[in-house]
Order: sequence, then structure tokens, then C-alpha cells
Amino acid sequence: MLHRPRRNRKTQVVRNLVQENTLSVNDFIFPLFLIDGKNKKSEVKSMPGIFRFSEDLLLKEIESCMKLGLKTFALFPNIEEKLKDKTASERWNKKGIYLKAIREIKKKFPEAILMTDVAMDPYSSDGHDGIVKNGEIVNDPTLLVLAKMALAQAEAGADIVGPSDMMDGRVGFIRESLDEAGFTDVSIMAYTAKYASAFYGPFRDALDSAPKFGDKKTYQMNPANSKEALLEAELDFSEGADFLMVKPALSYLDVIKLLNDSFSLPIAAYNVSGEYAMVKAAAQKGWIDGDRTRDEILLSIKRAGAKVILTYFAKEWAQKNSPKS
Repeated sequence: MLHRPRRNRKTQVVRNLVQENTLSVNDFIFPLFLIDGKNKKSEVKSMPGIFRFSEDLLLKEIESCMKLGLKTFALFPNIEEKLKDKTASERWNKKGIYLKAIREIKKKFPEAILMTDVAMDPYSSDGHDGIVKNGEIVNDPTLLVLAKMALAQAEAGADIVGPSDMMDGRVGFIRESLDEAGFTDVSIMAYTAKYASAFYGPFRDALDSAPKFGDKKTYQMNPANSKEALLEAELDFSEGADFLMVKPALSYLDVIKLLNDSFSLPIAAYNVSGEYAMVKAAAQKGWIDGDRTRDEILLSIKRAGAKVILTYFAKEWAQKNSPKS
């Protein structure tokens, strides 16, 4: 035989030499959960190892991540029920926990990159990503709310805004609003192909943001569709998005590849809470090697074409792979 592929697998050094994809801390965005109060830290029961932090402890958590080389974060707030209403008005409260935390993070860690969440559900008394009228999630009136949110976050210091609502036209509406206000350097990471997935449960537990009625299938995508993702991506691309995201990641590797093959923008993928929780639960049972499974999943997302991976594994991966570890 002239060709023996095993020759390129014969030692670890050779395997490293010909490895096609690698992971680094530069690939990751680490999602963080914010709660009100001081000196508070509570574990998300369905996400072992992931915590909600009050602002003071959140700053310490970010500092520990920065020392590991992990410098990009996505911030999500857990809002008290009494502050929620139908228009998510607490979202642009400058004294509220979210905008205050953004300001403090950027003040203490100006070199960190902070991605914010543009969506109504954490602040909505209805638990939906849009304004509800007569039981229907209405699209165009929601755009005004989303733009106001994005502006408030940009003013507080956000580097990247992430519209996760899946309303039609929101990327262009937000881009125009940011540019008119002088925030031309603030990036938009569009949740381009966000599927109506069963993998979001632990995240909704973390934020207490589950819909109060119905589901999100009229605005999140049907898991059966992939070509529809091309339409969503074309719209977000034309409206000024800087990144195109696929969410979830593991069950949609084909969609990640499809978008990466079709667009020149960086493709992001969200390795979501349910994907994380499944690995942790199985590892705790001793059914799988948690570290190896984690790394294989993250590599598969990278191999599919994601340049950016939002993952709850980010810090533990950095700890395991830090030169000091």
C-alpha cells in the first residue's frame, strides 16, 4: 500500500503536527448570570458548576477568568418578578442591576469584551421576547423596545449587542439606531438561526424567564429547517450584522457549516445550557468521561465552522488547559 493514513497517527507529536482544528481561550465567550444584592452566589441546580453572581462577586469571577486568558463574556440578568412588565421597561433603567453591572465591568476591566443580551424575556411579565397583544407576539412595535435596549447597553459600555429575540428586521433597526447615536463601533452578534429548542430549559431556570403562556415557535425557528437559516442569515448580513450565530450548537452542526460555507462573516455558535447539563449529568453518573466529552463537543463545533463559541464550559476548559495547570 502506498497510502497508509495510520503513519500520521503513530505518535502524539505527529498527531499534533497534522491536527486540523485546535481550541484556545480566544475561541470562547463565557456566559455569566447576574443577580441583585451583595455577596450573593447561587448555583443553577440544573447546571452544575454554573452560578448566579451579585455584581461584587461577578467582578471577582471575571477577574479570575481574565487571569486564565478568558476575556470575552456574555451577561444575562436574573430580574426580580416585581420589576417585570409588559414592555420590559426595567431594561433601560440606568440604576438597574444590568446597566450598572455593565458600567462597572467596563470600568474595572476595560480590556475585556462584553456582549449584552437584547431581548425582552428576562424583563417581561409575559416571559416572551416580544410585546404581547391579544395573545400574539407583535413584531414591529417590539423593534422600538429592542433598539432602546441596545442603545442603553451601548451607552453603558457594551462592546457587542446580541439581539436574541428573533423578531424580523431587528438587526437593521438596531444598527440604524446605534449609528445615529454615534455608536458605530458597537458590534451586533445576531442570533441568526435560533431554533425553538428543547435544550434551553436550564437557562430559563437560571433567569426565571420561561414564557408565562404558549411557546416561542412563532418567532424561533423550526428544528426541521436548515434552508430557512440561509434566509435569516442573508437578512442579518444585509442589515449590518457583524457575526451570525447558530443556537443551539450540537444538534445544528450542519447549520453552522451551511452558514460558514455561505457567508464571509464570522459564525458563532451557542453551546447551550441543555447541552452542558447533559454532559454534566452523565459525567456525575460515571457514564462518560466529562472532560473528554466536553473537548470533543467543542472541537466538533469548531470543526463545523464556528469561529466563536459561547459555552458554559469556557472557564473549566481554560482551567484545564492553562499553562499553569
